[in-house]
Amino acid sequence: MRKIIPSLIVLAVFFGGTLLLLDKFWPASQSNRRPALSAVTALDPVTRSSTVIAPVAVAHSAIRDALESQAPRDIAGKLDNPVPQLLSNADMSWTVGRSSLTVGSHAGALVMSTALNGTLHVTGQITNLAGDLGNTLGSLINQSIGQGTGQNLQRLAGKSINQRMVFRGDIAVTAQPTVMPSWRLDPHLRGQVSIADASMEIAGFPINLGNGVKPLLDSSLSEQIALLQSRLRNDPFLEQAARGQWAKMCRSIPLGGGETGLPSLWLELRPTRAFAAQPRGDASAIILTMGVQAETRIVPTETEPSCPFPAQLEIISQLEQGRINIAVPVDITFTEINKLLEAQLAGKTFPEDGSGPADITVQHVEIAASSDRLLISLRVKADEKKSWFGLGAEADIYIWGRPALDRDQQILRLTDISVDVESEAALGLLGQAVRAALPLLQNALAERAKIDLKPFAGDAKKRISAAAAEFSKKDPATSIDASISELRLVDITFDSKMLRVIAEANGTAKIAISALPRP
Repeated sequence: MRKIIPSLIVLAVFFGGTLLLLDKFWPASQSNRRPALSAVTALDPVTRSSTVIAPVAVAHSAIRDALESQAPRDIAGKLDNPVPQLLSNADMSWTVGRSSLTVGSHAGALVMSTALNGTLHVTGQITNLAGDLGNTLGSLINQSIGQGTGQNLQRLAGKSINQRMVFRGDIAVTAQPTVMPSWRLDPHLRGQVSIADASMEIAGFPINLGNGVKPLLDSSLSEQIALLQSRLRNDPFLEQAARGQWAKMCRSIPLGGGETGLPSLWLELRPTRAFAAQPRGDASAIILTMGVQAETRIVPTETEPSCPFPAQLEIISQLEQGRINIAVPVDITFTEINKLLEAQLAGKTFPEDGSGPADITVQHVEIAASSDRLLISLRVKADEKKSWFGLGAEADIYIWGRPALDRDQQILRLTDISVDVESEAALGLLGQAVRAALPLLQNALAERAKIDLKPFAGDAKKRISAAAAEFSKKDPATSIDASISELRLVDITFDSKMLRVIAEANGTAKIAISALPRP
C-alpha cells in the first residue's frame, strides 16, 4: 500500500498535467469553428399604411344657432294697389316676423322651418267712380255684384279707409349637403313659402292680398338662400379644420427606451391621403365621416417628416365608423438583441439546480441569422463533476433555433432548438459529461432565450394613446374623442442585420361639433 498510494499520486499529477498541456497547446475551441451561415435576403425599407377614420357629427342645434344669428327676424314691404279703380291713394304695407327656427332630418335631408306671423295695413280712399265700376270689379274678384252693393259703393265713394289684418304662414328650407373635392361644402338649399288665406274686404269686396305678399316673401327667401349658399360653398372652414389636424398628425412619437428594455425608438407618422364619404343625417345631427391614411414606421431618432396637405379631398362611397388602425414595423438590430440575451444568460450556470453531470456556465452570447434560422453562439465554461479530477474547459457551443412570436403572451421565443453537431467535438475530454448536460442547456435556452415584448407594447400603447389624447382636448364648440384600445405585436421577420416586428394599434375616434363658427 505504501508503494501504491505514491504511485497513484504521481499518476494523477501526470494525468492532470497532461490535460493542462493539451488545453494550452491544443485548446478545444480551435477544433470548433462556427458553422457556415446561409445567405439571408435583406429586408427592404418598409413603411406600413395606417388609417384614422372619424365621424364628424354637427348637431342640429349648432346648425340652428348659426342660422338664427344670420336669418332676419322681420321683413317688411309694400304691395302695389291691385284695385286702383276701387281704391285711390292706396298704401298697402306688410310686415312679417318669424318664430324660432327648428332643424331636423326627414328622408335623409336636413329640414329647417319657421312659422310666419304677418300684418297687412291698408289705407286709401274709395274712388268716386266705384259705383260705376261694380260690374268690372265683380269680374276682377270673380264675384257677382248686385244692386245693393252698387248702392253701397255710391255711399262709400270718397271716404277713407284704414284697415289691418293678420295672416300666417310658414317657411321650409331643405338641404342635401355634399362635400366637394375642393374641400368645400355645397349645401344644395331649396326653400318654399306657404301663406294662409290673407283676404281683406274693401268696400264690401274681398281682396286676397296674400297673393301679392307671397311673391315678395319668395323673392326675399331666394335672396337669403342664395347668400347662404354662396357663403357656404366658398367658406374654407372644412379645409382649415382639416389642415390643423393634419399638422398635428405629421410628427414623431417617442417609443421604447427606459423600462421597456429596448433602445429608444420613434414612431413616425406621415399622413399622405385624405378621404371622406358624403354626409348623412340622423335624429340629432348631420354626420360627415372623414379619414386620413398615413405612412408609419419606427425610426431610431426623432424625425420631422414632410407632409404636404392634399389639394384634393378624395370622395368615396362609404366609410366604416370611427376607428384608428396604426400598423408599424419595429426594426431591432441583432446588436441590441445580443445585449438583451447577454443580460439574461451571461453568468448563468446550467442546470440551475446543479443536478447534471457537468455545470455549464455561459460567458458570452452572440446571435446571427442563417436562412430561416438563427444561430446562437455560446462561449461556455464546462466543469464535469463525476470524476475525481473535476476537469474543466472553455468551449464555443452553437445552437440553432427559429424565432417565433407568441401573440398571446407577446413574447419573442426561439423554437426548434438544437445543438450543432460540431459543437460536441469542441468539448474534448469533457465531451461525455457535458454531452449529458446539453439537453438541460437546451431546455434552459428554450425557457430563457426569449424577449418579453409586453413592456414595449404597453409603453407604445401608452405613448400613442397620449398622442391621441392631444386630439381629444375639448373646447366649447368641438369635442374630439380619440383613444387606443389595444396594441398587439402580430408578425416577425429578419435579415442578417436586424429582426423586424410588426405592431398594430387599434382604437376609436369621433368628433362632435356643438357650435359652428360665425361669419
